[in-house]
Amino acid sequence: MKKKKRLSYDLTYKNLFSNVEMVASLVRDFVSEGFVDELDFTTWKRCHSSYVTADFRERHNDIVWSVMWKEKQVYIYILLEFQRKPYKWMAVRVLNYISLLWLDLIKSGALKDSSFLPPVFPIVLYNGSTKWHSAVDLTDLILPLTGSLAAYQPSLKYFLLEENSISDEVLKESKSIAALLMRLERADPGEALSVFDSIQNRLSATQHSSLLCDFTELILLMFCSEMKMDKTKLALLKPEEVRAMLAERITQWENRNIEKGVLMGREEGMTEGISIGRTEGISIGEARGESKGVRLALLDLLEIRFGVLPDAISSAVSSITDTQKLRNLTRSALQTASLEAFLEEVKKSWQKN
Repeated sequence: MKKKKRLSYDLTYKNLFSNVEMVASLVRDFVSEGFVDELDFTTWKRCHSSYVTADFRERHNDIVWSVMWKEKQVYIYILLEFQRKPYKWMAVRVLNYISLLWLDLIKSGALKDSSFLPPVFPIVLYNGSTKWHSAVDLTDLILPLTGSLAAYQPSLKYFLLEENSISDEVLKESKSIAALLMRLERADPGEALSVFDSIQNRLSATQHSSLLCDFTELILLMFCSEMKMDKTKLALLKPEEVRAMLAERITQWENRNIEKGVLMGREEGMTEGISIGRTEGISIGEARGESKGVRLALLDLLEIRFGVLPDAISSAVSSITDTQKLRNLTRSALQTASLEAFLEEVKKSWQKN
C-alpha cells in the first residue's frame, strides 16, 4: 500500500475508534476479562493525547478513553497496530505511553485529592497477517533475575487482540460493530458488497450516521482509492451509489484475477499453473457467464501447457463465442496430449453448430 494511501487508511481507521459505539463494541464483545461486565458503558469519555511528544504521535496510533468502573475512573488505552509484523518491544512502548498519561494527569491536576493513580487497561489491536509472537508481559523482556534486584524491575501486561485469530464463523455470527470492521478488513472485492450491506443494515439509524460515514470512507479507500471526497460529500452518498462503485470494482477485480491466476501459474510451474488457472481464472469466467473471460483463461492454460501457441490455435479459439463450448474445451485442454489433439476437439465443436 502506497504511503499516502496508507496514511489515509490509518487515519480513517483511527476515526472509527474515536466513536464511542465502536470502542464499546470492541471492549464488550472481544475483551475476555471479568471486569468488563462491571464497566458503566454509559460513561465513556474520549481523552486527548496532546501531551504525547510529536515523535511519539508520529509512530503510534493511540486512542484513550475513560469509563467508570465500580464508581472509579479507569482508562482504556487502545493501540492500533498497523504493522505487518509484530513489534518485539511492544510492552516497553505501552509502558512508555502509560507513564506519559499518568504524568499528564498529575501535571494537569486531574487527580485532584486522589492518593492513587487511576488504573489503565491497555489493548493492542493487531491486524497484521503474521502471527503475533512478541511478549505481552514486560517481565518476559527483562533479563531474568534472582534476589533483591528483581523486586525493582517494572511490570506491565497488555491485552492482545489479534484479529486474525478470530474465525470467519465467529465474526459472521456476531452482530457487533467491531466484528463488522474486522469482516471488512479481510474481505476481497467479491465479498465487499455483502459486508457493506451488513454495515448499512446495522448502522441505518440516524444516531449512527457519523460511524456509517467513517465506514463508507474506509470502504472507498480500500476498493475505490482514486476517489477523493470530503466528509460532507461522503455523508451525502446514498447506499445504492456506494454499492454501484463497489460493483464496478468487483468487475475489474475479477478480470485482473483471471490474469493473476495465469501469471502465478507461469511462475510456479505447469502443474500449479493448471490448478490456479482453473480455480482463479476459469471459475471466475464461468461464474460471470462471459465468454471473454473463459476464452482468455483457455488460451492462457494452453500456453502454460504447450508454450507459444500457433496462430491456428489462437484463431480457432477466438472464433468461438459460445460460453458453454469454451468451458468444454477448457476441460479438454486440461487433459489433451498435444495441440494437434486439441485442435481436433475444436473442429468437433464447430461441427456441433
